Amino acid sequence: MKLKTLCAALMLAAAAAPASAVSFINGITIPGATGDQYGSSVNDGRLGMFSDIYYDPNRNEWWGLSDRGPGGGTLAYDVRVQRFTLDVDKSTGAISNFQVVQTIKFSAGGVTMGGQFPSTLSGSASNLGTAFDPEGIVINPHTGTLLVSDEYGPSLYEFDRNGNLLRAYNTPEALRPALNAGGYNYDGDGNVGRRTNRGFEGLAISPDGQYTYAMLQSAMVDEGGANGVYNRIVKFDNTSGEAVAQYAYKMETAAQGRGISALVALNDHEFAVLERNNRGLGADAVLDGAAGNKNVYLIDLTGATDVTGMDLDAAGASFTAVSKNSTPFIDLAANALPETGGLSPEKWEGLAIGPQLDDGSWLIVAGNDNDYSVTQNGSAVQFDVLFNPATQQRIQCPLGSTEGCTLHGSTTPYAGSTEGFELIPGVLYAYRATGAELGYTPPVPEPAGWALLGAGLALVAGVSRRKS
Repeated sequence: MKLKTLCAALMLAAAAAPASAVSFINGITIPGATGDQYGSSVNDGRLGMFSDIYYDPNRNEWWGLSDRGPGGGTLAYDVRVQRFTLDVDKSTGAISNFQVVQTIKFSAGGVTMGGQFPSTLSGSASNLGTAFDPEGIVINPHTGTLLVSDEYGPSLYEFDRNGNLLRAYNTPEALRPALNAGGYNYDGDGNVGRRTNRGFEGLAISPDGQYTYAMLQSAMVDEGGANGVYNRIVKFDNTSGEAVAQYAYKMETAAQGRGISALVALNDHEFAVLERNNRGLGADAVLDGAAGNKNVYLIDLTGATDVTGMDLDAAGASFTAVSKNSTPFIDLAANALPETGGLSPEKWEGLAIGPQLDDGSWLIVAGNDNDYSVTQNGSAVQFDVLFNPATQQRIQCPLGSTEGCTLHGSTTPYAGSTEGFELIPGVLYAYRATGAELGYTPPVPEPAGWALLGAGLALVAGVSRRKS
């Protein structure tokens, strides 16, 4: 072969193949004022963006989960999930045109579940009741039902496609916030169990649909608390609803509020874990210090010890944690957008594997939780948080207004122009990864006939919603 022809062939091959195992494609922003199908008011409609994301290949559906609402558990909010559409260029992997197409509120026994503290909704911090802080979502490929993790319990719930609670899985007793005096403190810390607001954060389902894996955000109170090194992945059997194993996961560092935010099954033993700190662009976060602390790691459960019944920080404790690649698979802070002032979002919490692209690689989508772009004072009065990407400055203003604003985090009046200030946006990033590097096995195809049934349920839900 002549040199010129050989060079041309090599260039053509290079152009046809992805440049690296995983690469950033593009990012899009979603205006902070975007609403769902209930409107756009802060406490009933404004998107909280993405506490988690899930792509269901059996139905070509995207799901975006918001958490307990603005106010951090102090204000009334009907918790919900959004089904959305996203245009994907199958050639390049670029994403665009985010649109909410369905909003589903969660309910238990006919009562809408709320984001307020259990003591507010049930009258006692020892009674979980209908208090719900959703953080992770997957779809059972066999039934199409929604599995959602909760931080208050910590709990794992199964809902039908209209948002009605079907059952609660049996959370291991050692993870519940128990008190030495008896009972539980679902509002906050107990003497053992999960830490406040750090219950089940990540959620993944095995490709065969047999197991669901729920992951604590960080170490439990009695296993190091804020300084704990290990947190837990709990393996649940989807038939019985019982926990069948637990595994230890070692975090990089406990500094700066670090914890995990998402868990994605790659196959029956390998997973992707999103681990982050509490720095970057957010409603109340410290803006700096985000770089290098928003990472996706690949882990493998093969050979890991079942640590059920073990104390992970006890003297002489002997166990094998899940294996974890030392080099991050994705650095989420490496590609900041002009719309976010060149800053990484604080709360990267959603992570999903999307459709396969034309060249055989896979789309990966990550999203942020923007806390509804709201802050509140000690009297639970809410304020919009506005951000100027050109100056990296934040101000807080009365809801829906740009009059009477103050400097963010203070009572000092803001006297400057509000031109260029907007609510903190939602952000979605698109990546592509080669099949060889990702080792991804999609969920099993849905049983024959389920798609028709699912379409019927969606139609009934839509008619019911229009009548209400």
